[in-house]
Amino acid sequence: MTRTLTRRTVLKTAAATTTALAMPFVHGAHAAGSLKVGFWDHWVPGANDVMSKICHEWAEKEKVDIQIDFITTVGDKLILTAAAEAQARSGHDILAIQTWYAVGHADVLEPMDDLVKQLEQQNGKVTAGAEYLGTNDGHWVAVPANVGCQTKPPCARIDLMKQLCGIDVQKMYPAGGPPDKELADNWTWDTFLDAAGKAAKGGSPFGMPMGQVATDATDWVGAVFASHGAFLMDKDGNITVKTDQVKQVLEWFKKAVPLFPADTFAWDDAGNNKWLVSGKGALIMNPPSAWAVAVRDMPKIAEQLWTFASPKGPKGRYEPSQPWFWGTWSFSPNKAAAKSLLTHLSSRESAEKFVAASHGYDLPPWANLLDFKTWAEEGPPKGTLYSYPPRYPDQIVSIACAPAPKKIANQIYSQATMTKMIAHCTQQGQSIDQAIAWAEQEIEGFMRS
Repeated sequence: MTRTLTRRTVLKTAAATTTALAMPFVHGAHAAGSLKVGFWDHWVPGANDVMSKICHEWAEKEKVDIQIDFITTVGDKLILTAAAEAQARSGHDILAIQTWYAVGHADVLEPMDDLVKQLEQQNGKVTAGAEYLGTNDGHWVAVPANVGCQTKPPCARIDLMKQLCGIDVQKMYPAGGPPDKELADNWTWDTFLDAAGKAAKGGSPFGMPMGQVATDATDWVGAVFASHGAFLMDKDGNITVKTDQVKQVLEWFKKAVPLFPADTFAWDDAGNNKWLVSGKGALIMNPPSAWAVAVRDMPKIAEQLWTFASPKGPKGRYEPSQPWFWGTWSFSPNKAAAKSLLTHLSSRESAEKFVAASHGYDLPPWANLLDFKTWAEEGPPKGTLYSYPPRYPDQIVSIACAPAPKKIANQIYSQATMTKMIAHCTQQGQSIDQAIAWAEQEIEGFMRS
């Protein structure tokens, strides 16, 4: 369902030169005119109200008639809205765009090189994952959004990790300070595998999704692949499935999969959340939505949850992520006002309000916007989200299926090629070589389509 909030302002004819100085992309005495914007209908109660207030305050200052639509992702409504508007060459002046879809609309999106350059001077470097998905042929086609972006690090039970696995996650990644170097250095995918075995033996398996319809599955699996230097295609479009690194990762999954819940290949994106909140599991990899549900429904479990950095592999510590974007159509009748509002929404002040309203879920994709007090203060337990932002120097914010050319990477991602490979050699009785041969054939098909 789409919810609409409107506000009418009286357009003044007198010049107001001070307003023009406030927003560099608004020309003339004031922005004036009208602006129609479509944002993601946030799942956190109250988050939409904060977005609406920020936009209306900007509109009053700039003398703009603004209409705000909050568009659900249920039933792919937001994706379908973008597709319809791109085809009709009509619609919102600003639209929220999900992870993989900015490049697909590059030919009808307004270039954003000037604005992103300004924002990087203001907010610091944007994450590599956001740059990968927000650019086309080296040019920005949308602005990395301060709302909706997320990473998916481990969220684990403090008590069960101590009792069953011998790992003190609070000591390893304490709130308010740097990680314990010795413990963090030992937090590898091999350590993860050992801990998963102990948790399974203790009756609380790690809830790691492997399903074909779960983006959570592809995201965390993609981080394992990347941290081992295992990529299915390189940046130049060469298929690189037949490598020792890919074989190494599949060998790892042959050991790991039997330690996960038996039905994990059938899970959707709610599966791991439910597993953790039910009290059955010791660890999942997810943004803070599972923790937030536990706070509401199972407070005793919530008190035992702690978020911390992902394990590292031979090639580094990769954090699975999903950036979001705000785009302006090239056919928008009020591009100057749209860029002015995007500048305002991308400010540190606005970003901090978004993070607070979402109780730490929204994760700005800018290096200098990862120090807000919300992550240190949210609880229970207090500081549980402190390590949710990728604030440590050794963390690499990654996108599953990168660095392949984005049109092919999107197909590898949407078709869950990596988790299907794993299913071939762990569920269907095939060898690793057979799984690799199947994946190579699949990717060759993507290149022909």
